[in-house]
Amino acid sequence: MGVDQMTFYQIIVVLHIFSAIMGMGPGFILTTVVKSGKTMTELRHSYAIRHKLHIFVMVGGTLLLITGLIMGFMNPSLFRMGWYVTSLVLFLAALAIGPLVLSPRSKPVKALLASHKGEEIPEDYYRLSRILFRYEHLENAIFIVIIALMILKPF
Repeated sequence: MGVDQMTFYQIIVVLHIFSAIMGMGPGFILTTVVKSGKTMTELRHSYAIRHKLHIFVMVGGTLLLITGLIMGFMNPSLFRMGWYVTSLVLFLAALAIGPLVLSPRSKPVKALLASHKGEEIPEDYYRLSRILFRYEHLENAIFIVIIALMILKPF
C-alpha cells in the first residue's frame, strides 16, 4: 500500500509508532549516558547530552499521547479495551512522575553540577543520582509494560 492509499487512521498509527521510537527510545538510555562520566567535566558534558536527548523524549511523548488519543476518538471501541485504557492510565502516570518525582530529585543533582569546584565527583552526587535513577528505572519499567500491552493487546 502506497502512502497515497493510506487512510487518515493508518497515517496516525504510523505517526504513533514513530513517536514511540522518538520519545521512548532515547528515554531508555538517559541514565546510561550520565553513568559514563568519570570527572566533573565529563559528567557535566554527559548531562548536557542527556538534556538534548530529553527534548526528543518530551516531543515524542507528547506526539505519542496526542496520536494515541486521536486513534481512540477515531475508533471509540479502543476506550473499551483493557490494554488501551491500561496503557493510557500508565502513560499518564509516567507523565506525572516527571514533574512530581523526577524534577524534585534532579534539582539537587543539577545544583551540585553547577556549584561543585574541581574534577573529582563528590560522594553526594552518587547518593543523589542513585535515588534519581531508581525512579527513572521505575518509569522505564512502566514504558516497557506499555509497549508490551500495545504489541500483545492481551485484554
